[in-house]
Formats: sequence, C-alpha cells, structure tokens
Amino acid sequence: MKSAVIIPTYNECENIARLIADLRSLPHNLSVIVVDDNSPDGTGTIADACAASDTQVQVIHRPAKLGLGTAHVAGFKQALAAGFDQILTMDADYSHNPRYIGGLLELGATHDLVIGSRYVRGGAVVGSSALRRALSRAANRTARTVLRLQAGDCTAGFRCYSSAVLQAIRPETVRSEGYSFLIELLWRVQHSGWRISELPITFEDRRFGQSKISAREIFKALATVARLYQNQGAAGNFSALAKGSNSGSH
Repeated sequence: MKSAVIIPTYNECENIARLIADLRSLPHNLSVIVVDDNSPDGTGTIADACAASDTQVQVIHRPAKLGLGTAHVAGFKQALAAGFDQILTMDADYSHNPRYIGGLLELGATHDLVIGSRYVRGGAVVGSSALRRALSRAANRTARTVLRLQAGDCTAGFRCYSSAVLQAIRPETVRSEGYSFLIELLWRVQHSGWRISELPITFEDRRFGQSKISAREIFKALATVARLYQNQGAAGNFSALAKGSNSGSH
C-alpha cells in the first residue's frame, strides 16, 4: 500500500529538515506532504529544499496561518488525489516520534483509523507541564463521556487514516478548527461504524521551538463537544457511507 504523512507547519525551522530525513529513512517508502502556513521563520523554504532533492517530498504553501483543521484538509486532498492508501498526520515538533510510524501502518492494514494514543495502557506523556496535562486529560475525558467516544485519546493528531474513511467522512465539511477538528473527525468515524484502533505512544514535549497549544484551544474543543452532543443525529448522515465494521476495535 502507498503511504504518505501530512505535516502541518508554522515556525518549525528547527525541526522540519531533520523530521523529513527521519521519516524518509524509515523502511516504509513513506512520502511526505508538508503544509506550511507561510512561516515567518523560513520553514517553507527549508521544506522546499528537501523537496528539491527528493521527489517523494511535497510542499503545500498557504498564504497565512489558516489553522490546523484546514491544513489537514489541504493535505488530505493532495494525498487522496495522488492515490495514497494510508494517510498519516503528525506534528512537526517531535512530540510524535517517527519510531511509531511502523506500528500505525501495521494496525492501519486492518483498521480505518489508528490513533497514536497517550491515554491507553502503555501510553505516556513526558515533559509537559502539569497544567497542560490536566487540561488535555479533562478535554479528553469530557469528549469521551459526552459523545460516548471509545478512543482514549480523542485530541491526538498522530493518526493513520485509510483513504476510504477520509473519502466517506468528508473532512472538508468539518466546521471545527484546531484540536476541535480532531475530535469531530473521530466522532464522524466512530458514528459511521468504521474500524478504529489505538497504538500506545509516549508523547514527548517538543524538542525545539514554542508550543502552539493553549487553554483557548482546549476550551474551543469543549465547545465543539457541546455542539456535537446537540447534533448527535447528524452522525447518521455518514452511516450510509460506512464500509467498515460496525464496532470499533481498541
């Protein structure tokens, strides 16, 4: 199967070249799609240099900082148009370690969405502040409880999607932004009956640069949970498109 990883970037000049090299050195013939939001620090230019020397690296340049959700959508569109079967997403800051890619792809052979999870048995968080850990756990607990989501890590951006599930759930129609976008995608996948699994990972705080998550993002995620709860019936719009199993596997 053909596999690609989408990396949204904004001011990741200290990480992007190293990350691309690490991903391309994996034994999976993995293509890389960087979606850069006109980073002032030159991240896009560095990614272009990587692409110039490797045809399996592509760069999408956007005119401004337009958000995590639309960056994923731009990457999904390009990956689907290119015919990739497995489409991964990850952060550029090494909080998502490339060593887990093989496990995601292996589970992705039998599941339609695989989440690299901090909050299942064997998962862990290293280096984050106590406040950030508490906010993240609270957001995940609320999403699981209110929306009856089966995944332990609902806001994780380290994921592997099948091309079929992305075509069915239509990410381009998702209203949410930021980490809320990830919750809504998961909600659509589960309520449409696709096969979901989680891979335990150790989430490590970024090596270089500044974190972009904030309390505001967490509160936006909680607002999205409230909206989805009020519109639970909307999930049925995607059920007819579901071709996966009727129960998730975790």
